Amino acid sequence: QGELVESGGGLVQAGGSLRLSCAASGRTFSVFAAGWFRQAPGKEREFVSAISWSGGRTYYSDSVKGRFTISRDNDKNTVYLQMSSLKPEDTAVYYCAARPSTGGYYYPSDYEYEYWGQGTQVTVSS
Repeated sequence: QGELVESGGGLVQAGGSLRLSCAASGRTFSVFAAGWFRQAPGKEREFVSAISWSGGRTYYSDSVKGRFTISRDNDKNTVYLQMSSLKPEDTAVYYCAARPSTGGYYYPSDYEYEYWGQGTQVTVSS
């Protein structure tokens, strides 16, 4: 089995930055693609960003493109989401997701993922 643990959330003023981390543990995560999703109160969960196993391919939603950067360190089995120029509308619980995958595939849909973290709250004040 495996586990995903997010960290790095918190309260930040508009225009500020945060870096989220997603640490994967367990044999399940020997080779995996990952993604970040978020869910604001009263709204459906939405895709934020995805990254392939190699890290060579990344994908972003239009709402965060140019402000967020996804990356990974496979030696540490950790995926990151660097968030800059944060806006109040970025306020949400952010979830990390993973699925076994080799090569250059990334997955922008939540149903494509098998494993989810518990989420970390990001609050951006105006």
